[in-house]
Amino acid sequence: MDLSAVAPVLIVLIAVALLFDFLNGLHDAANSIATIVSTRVLAPRYAVAWAAFFNFIAFLFFGLHVAQTVGAGIVSTAIVDDRVIFGALMGAISWNVITWIAGIPSSSSHALIGGLVGAGVAKAGFGAVVWSGLIKTGAAIFMSPAIGFLLALLLVLIVSWAFVRVTPQRVDGTFRNLQFVSASLYSLGHGGNDAQKTMGIIAVLLFSHGLMGDRFEVPFWVVISCQAAMGLGTLFGGWRIVHTMGSKITRLTPQQGFCAETGGAITLFLATYLGIPVSTTHTITGAIVGVGAARRVSAVRWGVARQIVVAWIVTMPMSALIAAGVYWLTGLGS
Repeated sequence: MDLSAVAPVLIVLIAVALLFDFLNGLHDAANSIATIVSTRVLAPRYAVAWAAFFNFIAFLFFGLHVAQTVGAGIVSTAIVDDRVIFGALMGAISWNVITWIAGIPSSSSHALIGGLVGAGVAKAGFGAVVWSGLIKTGAAIFMSPAIGFLLALLLVLIVSWAFVRVTPQRVDGTFRNLQFVSASLYSLGHGGNDAQKTMGIIAVLLFSHGLMGDRFEVPFWVVISCQAAMGLGTLFGGWRIVHTMGSKITRLTPQQGFCAETGGAITLFLATYLGIPVSTTHTITGAIVGVGAARRVSAVRWGVARQIVVAWIVTMPMSALIAAGVYWLTGLGS
């Protein structure tokens, strides 16, 4: 890309998008490390470094289907301009900061989707929305935690049966080692799905400035920048949310942590392959609830889970309202 031809506003917006990606990693670090920290397999400072590394290298394992969906499958590329992107990013960032301060594991992904829809509708009405992509993303709000729940529940039953004759001490030691594998897989899924959302935002921004010609694609420098920003955000961690995810919902053993991470990872791999921008927060929460319910229903703190679900429901409309407000305010002086 010829930097001499790039408008200063574009550089600022790309920086804001990368800031969102950093905050996404910061906000969603809990998704990757909550289970391995809560089971005391890794100390927090080592866990975030482990997760950040696998967040960064995720681009080596996945295509860019999610980036395509976010960039061109939520709102029409024809209505995208600098104000729409700025409104979308500010809606998502504002909601991320609010929920991070409150320690609520809401979805950065759906905050961004909500921001895009809010700013797009503020500009061009509901005709700006690509309903097929939005409906697919909205369905994933319910499907991803449900699939994570069922897979984690199934894995608990399988490993419990497989290790029924093994001593508890040996089971604990085995799954402490296996959690390194499952945490790596989940971090790969997290980096693969979540970083692509910012890639899609930057790519559609470049497209709207005519820097791609007629073909929508994601340049490699955008891929690397987004993976690095997310990895750095994860490296800084989000300890308030780690506590909620790792211990407030249910207490986890290494065996349960392995099942939750593996169930969540499988869900993320599938969604990324299909190009669906799912919430890693929703996915791992469903998986954690699944392993808790496998032990006994009362092991899950359903009041905490209910608060998280409420946060999921309000994330898209709240970020959309903020984004629409920002879009409107930035147009007052024009």
